[in-house]
Amino acid sequence: MTACSCVPSFSLLSTRTLGLTASYYSSFSFPSYRKISCMDAAGLDSDGREFKTPDDMWREQAGDPSKKTQWYRDGVSYWEGVKANMDGVLGGFANVNEPDITCSEDFLNILFSERFHAADARHQPLVVLDCGSGIGRVTKNLLIRYFNEVDLLEPVSHFLETARETLALGCQTNSDMHKAVNFYCVPLQDFTPDTARYDVIWIQWCIGHLTDEDFVSFFKRAKVGLKPGGFFVLKENIARSGFVLDNEDRSVTRSDLYFKELFSRCGLHVYKSKDQKGFPEELFAVKMYALTTDPPKKAPRAKSKTSTNRPRTIM
Repeated sequence: MTACSCVPSFSLLSTRTLGLTASYYSSFSFPSYRKISCMDAAGLDSDGREFKTPDDMWREQAGDPSKKTQWYRDGVSYWEGVKANMDGVLGGFANVNEPDITCSEDFLNILFSERFHAADARHQPLVVLDCGSGIGRVTKNLLIRYFNEVDLLEPVSHFLETARETLALGCQTNSDMHKAVNFYCVPLQDFTPDTARYDVIWIQWCIGHLTDEDFVSFFKRAKVGLKPGGFFVLKENIARSGFVLDNEDRSVTRSDLYFKELFSRCGLHVYKSKDQKGFPEELFAVKMYALTTDPPKKAPRAKSKTSTNRPRTIM
């Protein structure tokens, strides 16, 4: 892989993004004199500089091919300097690993019960893609226990090699029935999955490194990798409003409304969402989204209970 074509490690919490406190963020006041759409919402960078809109920010940061190449090059350079261990990939917050996995597992169990209740009848292996797999933290602690096959996608080579070693030597669940199969050292914006391979595409703490354009492009390509009935799970830091640009690792923390605008552009629907619990209060909020290519089915309307023995109107 070449540095200019790679996105920084997507499994990671940014040390700077995680370190932004709630009090710091709330000190920036967004315009309240008019109702604005999420894509017009103001944002700021990690040095406190304001941007009027996301488009203004992206135009400056990645508005031409040269700037865009530099955006990704700077990001990968940052993560290439991070140690391939739990504390490194979690930006010094290794203590969030347990609540992260616990909350993700609760969410996954709900989705399994609703989406894969007929999986046993299909007699087909459940397959997941771990995007931004890093050192294999989420695969080892969660995904490999629920899926028969896991593919790992990670553009930072020393993280991916650590994942390969960890899953080969230290993961008791890695067996013929539950195993890591493919290790792709490819950035998200360049990756296209095999058609209809995955039941779930799991994307955690990585999509913030993609520009809006590459965000939409990735999901549109990745749709072809889902089996019928398959879905995406996106787990990401959430800004209170607008966005926050991290100048060091070249990532953007988007608001819930910002994400939903992009989901709409991708042709995706929010099937279910869940807030992360148990993280230190000074960190960004974290949210999980289950995304489908088909709109959620609406519950049938209840029939009105009309009495059949109404009294006649007396004329």
